[in-house]
Amino acid sequence: MKVLVTGASGNVGRYVTNELLKMGEQVVATGTDLVKLQSLFGETVDKALLDFTDSTTYLKALNGVDRVFLMRPPHLGKPEDLFPFIDAMKQCGIRLVSFLSLMGVEKNTIPPHHKIEKYIESAGIPYAHIRPGFFMQNISGIHSVEIKEKNQVFVPAGNSKTSFIDAEDIGLSIATLLHSPEKYQNTAHTITGSKALDYFQIADILSKVTGRKITYMKPSYLKYRNYYIKNRGLDKAYVNVTVALYFMTCMGTAKAVTTDFTKLTGKQPRSFEEFAVKHINCFK
Repeated sequence: MKVLVTGASGNVGRYVTNELLKMGEQVVATGTDLVKLQSLFGETVDKALLDFTDSTTYLKALNGVDRVFLMRPPHLGKPEDLFPFIDAMKQCGIRLVSFLSLMGVEKNTIPPHHKIEKYIESAGIPYAHIRPGFFMQNISGIHSVEIKEKNQVFVPAGNSKTSFIDAEDIGLSIATLLHSPEKYQNTAHTITGSKALDYFQIADILSKVTGRKITYMKPSYLKYRNYYIKNRGLDKAYVNVTVALYFMTCMGTAKAVTTDFTKLTGKQPRSFEEFAVKHINCFK
């Protein structure tokens, strides 16, 4: 039987797909852009259209599948948007679903991930939730613009610390869970890096790697929000969510360090310095 990967062209999904292929699994890569999936994976995977807002795409995507990597598309803000697909997984007798959740969400009912976890559990589908810390890709992605153009890390995180994890390591963790469904039934795993760093340390590491002086600006929530909406032109709802996440980070929710990644994979998580060296082009 095959493993279905939702969001297969995204940061985590593509790593989940590649790691599953290395393990000899047959993969159905899904999304709403089949051309992009073809360009990423060629003939190494099956491809299927899957749109959570269109229930007519569910059964074809789930055909011949017994395990699922499930992630919530960022543009779907309501947890209820995923409930119909979860119901379809139950009808199809899925042996294990690994849902990409959030670190600490078991104690935080505000993010949609909390209700999605609970709905999966109440549906009776065997699950293996993955709860990662902040992605290192947040720095090389959305926040790289200020690093490249202004030599600044522009994040409203105060003096707080974050146990960053590479999306590639998250992908390996998820693939490990899905490769051994009986072993990991009804479990949850909080995946972090091996140490927590504040953004002054992030700036110092980036300075060392790039050979430029990178400064952590430590903006206020309001200054950050105004800049990202007015100067960067980002969607107001998206920026508001990031402000809320950084507020929680300042409350200490992102600093915990776990050994779950090593327990699952037998490897050490990639350090931020190793990540910065590997993705140096994102910061030039």
